[in-house]
Amino acid sequence: MVDHVFVIRRHELTDVEWELLAPLIPSAGRGRPRAEDRRVINGMVYKIRTGVSWRDLPERYGPWKSVYTRFRRYAIDGVFTRALQQIQAQADAAGDIDWLVQIDSTIVRAHQHAAATGRKRGKHRTDEPDDHALGRSRGGLTAEIPLACDGRGRPLAVLLTPGQRHDGVCVRPLPGRIRVPRTGRPRCRPDHVIADKAYSSRGFRAYLRRRGIGHTIPEKNDQKMHRRNRGRRGGRPTAFDSRIYRRRNTVERCFSQLKGFRGIATRYEKTATSYEAAVTLASLLLWARSI
Repeated sequence: MVDHVFVIRRHELTDVEWELLAPLIPSAGRGRPRAEDRRVINGMVYKIRTGVSWRDLPERYGPWKSVYTRFRRYAIDGVFTRALQQIQAQADAAGDIDWLVQIDSTIVRAHQHAAATGRKRGKHRTDEPDDHALGRSRGGLTAEIPLACDGRGRPLAVLLTPGQRHDGVCVRPLPGRIRVPRTGRPRCRPDHVIADKAYSSRGFRAYLRRRGIGHTIPEKNDQKMHRRNRGRRGGRPTAFDSRIYRRRNTVERCFSQLKGFRGIATRYEKTATSYEAAVTLASLLLWARSI
């Protein structure tokens, strides 16, 4: 016999997770009482976990438009980003963050519903990119998620770019998004950065050295050849520790956990703001389940 209660709560927050996330949700202001926060957040989690359309949300979460409106408001106001930073601050205060940071990116296919991004006349948001972070490649419309995670595979910072854009374009903005609040100045500098050959460039290595960040990035074959052809003028070989580089698989496992959310593995959201908020909410859940 199927346990009906288990089926209902399958994609919802546990009591422990809600106790952790509840203080991070903005409190209601004056006026008409709003829907119960936990029910609405559960509706958002169900949406990104299953990938259903907003209109197909189960009735137990209330009117779908109320859930969507709250999600959209939180996405525009950066509520999920601030909540992610606060939960990271709690982990950092407990010494639970491994600052051996790995960076990489993953490609996400865009559903045909995400491609219908026409704007209504007279409405334009300055924080929404004109291309909606959608790019066209051989596989059709795609988006790319550059991500930095800690040594335990939990996201520290995320970006969203069109799918055809090279990883090297995001090498500086991505580490710059790491911002863990502390008493006084927030921590923005990792102890060490691990990345693959796509991030191998003199400019990025110089950027990390200026910030005092150690790094393990393999050198491309053509860069090795060019350096050797220049002789003494080519400079010394870059330092590379293969033992540290073996830990780069942590970021791949992080992507695997994020893509366990069907609403992340395939992009259904039309706007970059909403999809980035969905990725941030999924990242927030990964942190809540690891603490």
